[in-house]
Amino acid sequence: MSPTPPPAGQPGEDVHLIVATDEEVVVEKYPEDWLAIAIFWGLAFIVFLQFFTRYVLNNSLAWTEEIARYLLMVVVFVGGAMVVRRNTNIAVELVQNVMRDGDLKRSLIGAVEIIKLVFLGLLAWFSVLITERMHNLYMTVFDWPMSLVYGGIAIGCFLMVIRQAQIVWRGFRTGFSRPDPLSTDTNAGGTP
Repeated sequence: MSPTPPPAGQPGEDVHLIVATDEEVVVEKYPEDWLAIAIFWGLAFIVFLQFFTRYVLNNSLAWTEEIARYLLMVVVFVGGAMVVRRNTNIAVELVQNVMRDGDLKRSLIGAVEIIKLVFLGLLAWFSVLITERMHNLYMTVFDWPMSLVYGGIAIGCFLMVIRQAQIVWRGFRTGFSRPDPLSTDTNAGGTP
């Protein structure tokens, strides 16, 4: 006996209103990803240690808050290299999105990418200057120079410069273009 088809105008049993599909998980193997994960887990351990000693043992360790603050500063800048590599930084793209594809749009994208490279280069340069100046200042709890913290920030800044230089180099080789923002094709080219 075969199943009877549903009456006209009513959906069959296998039709769902909401269909959720998972994207394939891709583990990327870039040095800034692993560095950010290591710093983040170190930060998580120190924050847990701070919580445990303060609220469970009722005797807080003095150094945990300061070190957690410094690790948070470093993880922000190292994570910035991941953002630059993926080109997922916050941007105002209104003008670029309303322009037609052509030389003018590619020139605008190229100018923006070069300005980002110059800005990140200045950021890296100033981070080196601040790191040098902070070498004679010491942390409050430990007798370690503050240049360790600012050196981690400088590493993150230089990683951002390297990734942005790769984007600019790729843009010069292939032409600066971006996929249509309304397109669902995530591999449409452009400068990732």
